[in-house]
Amino acid sequence: MGRPLINERIREIAAQVAADSGLELVHIEEKGAGSERTLRLFIDKPGGVSVEDCSEVSRRFGDLLDAEDLIDAEYILEVSSPGLERELYSLRDFEKFSGSPARVKTKTPVDGQKNFRGRILSVENGLIFFDDRTNGKLSFPYDIVLKANLEFDLEAELKRK
Repeated sequence: MGRPLINERIREIAAQVAADSGLELVHIEEKGAGSERTLRLFIDKPGGVSVEDCSEVSRRFGDLLDAEDLIDAEYILEVSSPGLERELYSLRDFEKFSGSPARVKTKTPVDGQKNFRGRILSVENGLIFFDDRTNGKLSFPYDIVLKANLEFDLEAELKRK
């Protein structure tokens, strides 16, 4: 099985294990090589994930991955929450977190700027509508997004509590 097929199978197994536990597979990343290879799974659910959620997914996923023998070397498996300032990996993430504060870096400038901080307003037809703290309301296509993260809003959280 070639590497792209192996990666797809790993993603399928991880997504199924997460779904069976009532969780969403947010992202998988592989870092390092040889004995330093690390496979990271990021999982989530409304209200956040617990240590028990991570432990259960790690055990079940690790057992299935080992049974299929998809990784031909030692690896470290890490399962965690994507965190408060989670990365936005897809257009679906932008849709899911409409209304949330975020930081976005684009590949090409939009209105003379590549770095934005503000709030995701909405997503329509592949365009992200954003309220930037510096330039106000603007839009840009998802395909020019280089990196994006939610931004934790401490003031809003304290007001909510």
